[in-house]
Amino acid sequence: MAEAHQAVAFQFTVTPDGVDFRLSREALKHIYLSGINSWKKRLIRIKNGILRGVYPGSPTSWLVVVMATVGFSYCKVDISLGLVCCIQRCLPERCGPYQTPQTRELLSMAIFSTGVWVTGIFLFRQTLKLLLSYHGWMFEMHGKTSRFTKIWAICVRLLSSQRPMLYSFQTSLPKLPVPNVAATIQKYLESVRPLLDDEEYFRMETLAKEFQDKTAPRLQKYLILKSWWATNYVSDWWEEYVYLRGRSPLMVNSNYYVMDFVLVKNTDKQAARLGNAVHAMIMYRRKLDREEIKPVMALGIVPMCCYQMERMFNTTRIPGKETDVLQHLAESRHVAVYHKGRFFKVWLYEGSRLLKPRDLEMQFQKILDDPSPPQPGEEKLAALTAGGRVEWAQARQAFFSSGKNKVSLDAIERAAFFVALDEEAHSYNPDDEASLSLYGKALLHGNCYNRWFDKSFTLISFKNGVLGLNTEHAWADAPIVGHLWEFVLGTDTFHLGYTETGHCLGEPNPMLAPPQRLQWDIPEQCQAVIESSYQIAKALADDVELYCFQFLHFGKGLIKKCRTSPDAFVQIALQLAHFRDKGKFCLTYEASMTRMFREGRTETVRSCTSESTAFVQAMMKGSHMKSDLQGLFRKASEKHQNMYRLAMTGAGIDRHLFCLYLVSKYLGVSSPFLAEVLSEPWRLSTSQIPQSQIRMFDPNQYPNHLGAGGGFGPVADDGYGVSYMIAGENTIFFHVSSKFSSSETNAQRFGNHICQALLDIADLFQVPKANN
Repeated sequence: MAEAHQAVAFQFTVTPDGVDFRLSREALKHIYLSGINSWKKRLIRIKNGILRGVYPGSPTSWLVVVMATVGFSYCKVDISLGLVCCIQRCLPERCGPYQTPQTRELLSMAIFSTGVWVTGIFLFRQTLKLLLSYHGWMFEMHGKTSRFTKIWAICVRLLSSQRPMLYSFQTSLPKLPVPNVAATIQKYLESVRPLLDDEEYFRMETLAKEFQDKTAPRLQKYLILKSWWATNYVSDWWEEYVYLRGRSPLMVNSNYYVMDFVLVKNTDKQAARLGNAVHAMIMYRRKLDREEIKPVMALGIVPMCCYQMERMFNTTRIPGKETDVLQHLAESRHVAVYHKGRFFKVWLYEGSRLLKPRDLEMQFQKILDDPSPPQPGEEKLAALTAGGRVEWAQARQAFFSSGKNKVSLDAIERAAFFVALDEEAHSYNPDDEASLSLYGKALLHGNCYNRWFDKSFTLISFKNGVLGLNTEHAWADAPIVGHLWEFVLGTDTFHLGYTETGHCLGEPNPMLAPPQRLQWDIPEQCQAVIESSYQIAKALADDVELYCFQFLHFGKGLIKKCRTSPDAFVQIALQLAHFRDKGKFCLTYEASMTRMFREGRTETVRSCTSESTAFVQAMMKGSHMKSDLQGLFRKASEKHQNMYRLAMTGAGIDRHLFCLYLVSKYLGVSSPFLAEVLSEPWRLSTSQIPQSQIRMFDPNQYPNHLGAGGGFGPVADDGYGVSYMIAGENTIFFHVSSKFSSSETNAQRFGNHICQALLDIADLFQVPKANN
C-alpha cells in the first residue's frame, strides 16, 4: 500500500492528545511540480496567443518600427506627418512617469509606431486572405502555369515567409462561399442524369425548377446571412446533424480504423511497442499545445485549416437522448487502458516529467501480468458505447451519475485517449489473403466491448506488437488522424527505437506507482442493459463483410503515364467494377476536403457522371476501338478532376443542399425537392486516404515502410464502402466493406472486380504491369 500512501498529500489522526498531522513530502512534491507544469502551459498558451495574434508580425518587427521612427526623429525627419505631435498633445500633462518632454515624445513615437505596426499586420492579413481566395491555380494544367498564377504564388510566399505556428494562418483563411442556387441545382441535375430514365429525370427537373423559383430564394437569404455571421456556414451543422444527432451505433456506422506499417515490424513485444507509441503521441500532443507543428500546406504555399486538431486529445463523445455532446478538456495526464475485461488508469507523468518509453512499457507490462479477474458487469461495459445512443444515455444517467461508477467513468472520459490491450495477434501476411481483412475487422469493431467507441480515438495493441486505431468521426476527418499517425509511426521507428531484445531503450523507474485499477459497482439492471447493447453491436459486427487487399500490379507511377490523376483513374475503375458487379450504376460518394477555407471539413464529389458511364458502357460493349475508349476515358477523367477541384474550392453540390434543407426545417418550409435529394442512398461510398503529410522519412529509401491506410463500414445496407490508399509507385491498398445480409453485395467479389477494372483500363494505355 506504499503507493496509495504516496498518493495522499497529508493524513491526520484524532488522538486523546489532539490531532496528529502527517505530511507526505513525495506527494506534495508531485502536486507542486504538477502545478508548475500547469502554469508553464498557461504561459506558453498566452505567448502563442500573442504571437499568433500578430502574425505575420512579431515583437522584433514592432521593435524595428519603433527604432525606425525614433531614428528618423533624431535625424529631424518626421515620418509621422505630424501625428506624433498630435499624440503628444493628447497625453495628460504632469502625471504619470512621462513628465519630461523627452519622455512624452518617446511615448508618443511608441504609440504611433504601434499603430503603424498593427495597421501593417491588418493590411498584410487582408491581402493574404484575398490572395488565398484565388483558386485558379487548381484549374490549370500541370506544367502549364500562367504568369498570373506565378505572380500570385510569389506574393503568397512573401506574405507567409515568416516561420508560422500551427494556427498562424487561421484568421487569414477565407470563408467558405455560399454557391449560387441555380449553379448548384444545375450541377445536381447533371449528376443524376445518368442514373434516371427520361421520365424520372423530367419529374426531378420539374421539382428542381419549382424549388429554384419559389422556395430557394428565401432559404438562400438566410444561408448567406449565416455565412456573414458564422466562421463557416456548414461545419457546425454538419457536426451536429450528421454526427452528434445520429442515434444509431457509432461502431461500423460512423467510426473508422487506421492500420499500422504492414510490411515491416519493429518489435513483437506488445508492451514495448505500446510504450513507444504512447510516448510519441504525448510528444505530438505537446507540440500541438505549443503550436510547434508546421501547418499543412498545399503545394508548399497554400495553408490548410488546422482547427480540427484542437480536439484530437482529451476528447470524448458524451451520449444524450436526443443529441450527443463532444467534451474536450484542456489537459489530461493519464490514459485509460482495457485488458481482459478490466479497466486501468495509467499516469503519463511523474510530477511534471513525461514518462519515458521504458517506464510506459513497464506500466503496460504490469497490466498484462495482472491476474485479477473482472468485476461483475465490467468485462462488457464498453459495449454500451457500441450500441444505441439513447440506451447508453439512459444507462449513463441511471447507473453512472454518482459513486464509484462516476469516478471510474470520469477516469475513462477524461483520459487523453483510450488504449486497448488485445489478447489476439493480427498482422498482414502477403501469403495469407485473409490476414489483412481479419486485421481490419479487429480494428473496425473488435469483439464489440474491447474498444471505447466514444473516445476521440482508441489505440489498439495486439499481442504481437502490431498497432492500429479506431477513431470517432464527429471531431475530425481522416487526414487529421493520419497526420498524428504518421508522426507516431515515424517517431517510433526512426527516433525512439528498440534494444536488440525488442524492449524500449533506457532503464525503467521501479519506484513508479503501478497502474490504478478502476472500481465499479454495476447492478444487475445495468448488466442487462450492457448485454442488450452487446447483442445489438454483435449482430451489427457479424453482418459486416470486410475485404482488404494489396493491389501489386502498379501504383501511381504508371498511372501518371496515362496522363491522368491517380484518384480519377481509381474512381473510374470503381464505376466499371460496380457495373460489372451489379449491372447498374448508382449514386457514388467520394469525400474531398474544403480545408482551404476556415473551419472547412469535407464536400462530396459525385463520381458517377455521364462521362464515366459512357466510358463504362463502351467498355462493356467490347466493340469500340482502343483509341475511342482512350478518348472516352480521358473525358471521364477530366470531368472527375474538374468536379473534385470545384468541391475543394467551395462550389460543390451536397453541403449547399444540406444547409438549405436545414434552413427549410428551421423555417417550417416544405420542399419535396430537398426531401428527395437528402433521402437518396449512397450505395457506393468511397474515400482516398492521404499519406506523406509529414516527411518523417524518405519513402524512396524505406519503400517497405508503408501503412495500409484504413477503412469504414458500408453507408447503405445494400451498398459498398471503399477506401483506398495509393501507397507508392507500385502498390495500392483497398478496403471494401458490405453486409452479409444483403443479397446484392459481396465485398470480395467487388474487390476482384476492382482489380480487373484497374488492369483493363491500364491495358487501354498499354501500361506494363509488374508481376505479383
